[in-house]
Amino acid sequence: MTTPAFQTLQSQYSSALKRFAASNKNLEILTSIPSNHAQSPPPTPSPDVLYVLDSSFNPPTCAHRRIAISAILENPGHAPRLLLLLATQNADKPSKPALFEDRLAMMELFAKDLLAYLQSHPSASRQQSLPGIDIGVTKKPFFVDKAAEIESAEIYPTSLEQVHLTGYDTLVRIFDPKYYPPEHTLQPLGPFLSQHRLRVTMRPGSEWGGAEEQKQFLLNMARGGMEEQGGRREWAQRIQLVEGRKPEDRPVSSTLAREAIQSNPQDLPRLVPDNVREFLLSQQPYLK
Repeated sequence: MTTPAFQTLQSQYSSALKRFAASNKNLEILTSIPSNHAQSPPPTPSPDVLYVLDSSFNPPTCAHRRIAISAILENPGHAPRLLLLLATQNADKPSKPALFEDRLAMMELFAKDLLAYLQSHPSASRQQSLPGIDIGVTKKPFFVDKAAEIESAEIYPTSLEQVHLTGYDTLVRIFDPKYYPPEHTLQPLGPFLSQHRLRVTMRPGSEWGGAEEQKQFLLNMARGGMEEQGGRREWAQRIQLVEGRKPEDRPVSSTLAREAIQSNPQDLPRLVPDNVREFLLSQQPYLK
């Protein structure tokens, strides 16, 4: 895309964000990208699973892409839909350094890149259909509230199962009682985990321990180790741990991408998809 096209995208999302902020909505789909990229209504068939990738997308990375693609390709018989969700009031992370309209523009570019990547993936031939991708915003900062808004917003069928795609670090935050005042117990997770699921990509490393240590988190839950905090053993059955990058692979993260923009732009191709990289180099959203 050219610089004027990028700027048009930023302007469109800036206007959409202002309308959303002034509305009484807590969740809104700002853009839908059909699987064929055509400017038409969302494709059929109706989805039977909704994958939700809720992130700060600051910026979207190849790690985000890997998480989404591995989930989509895991069940080739499903008709999936993917929601890329950005919280405009994040519980832990400030809105800087990139403006929300820049992140949303990058999310749309990321979505188109993801679909193109899926179409060329060797396993994609088994897919009945590629997913339509929705780009949404929410005013809710907490996980359980976001999931409840998705259910009640009448955007998707009420019976549609949500599968939230997270990293291990997010799993730890989801099960931290401090996010559930005033009682500070895990009981508010009950309604979500009775109907929906978590698909968690492990993040072995010095901060979170190795893969076996991360698996112990789920084993502890299954053995009743969270019951004193209001957690239930059966919730472990609603959580799937999946392998992330291999130990020999170089790490990929939004933080590393932001650092590369400043000091090592030659590293960007391995950190962010091509469309996102072009936006970063053209618009310089982290230099504003």
